[in-house]
Amino acid sequence: MLAVGTPAPVFVARTTRGDSISLRELHGRIVVLYFFRRAFTPNCTVETKGFRDNYEDLVQLGSEVVGVSCDDYATQCRFASTHDVRFPMIADEDRSISRAYDVFFPILPLAHRVTYVIDRDGVIAGVFNHEFQVIKHLDEVVRFTRDLAMRSKLPPAR
Repeated sequence: MLAVGTPAPVFVARTTRGDSISLRELHGRIVVLYFFRRAFTPNCTVETKGFRDNYEDLVQLGSEVVGVSCDDYATQCRFASTHDVRFPMIADEDRSISRAYDVFFPILPLAHRVTYVIDRDGVIAGVFNHEFQVIKHLDEVVRFTRDLAMRSKLPPAR
């Protein structure tokens, strides 16, 4: 996994909405970039629904949520549609984004459940990894994003 303070790797990808998204175009916003193993699995479904249910609150904080898995595009689209996901989701079929963010287990070709919170300047501000504690994972990400949004609104210290 990448460390806090690392510039977030840029990417351009097609979303399940059929449009293109790039990290550069999200510059100036907080980005909650979460990686999950597989669409339609129990924990990944709970996680995605949790981000869906908190999406409007996160947008009000000036952030964008982006979900990424290595599923094929058709599966990712069905997953997003089935669960009424309103934020962009990416099918990282060639695994280039997942490799750039170093989310794979060392030996297994499986992705960790990891969320990167990227600050308004494109730097990784937070890294969250809970393989099985999905609710704890989501709660920590939302709390951290709220705190980051509040800190970034404060005037610089003199």
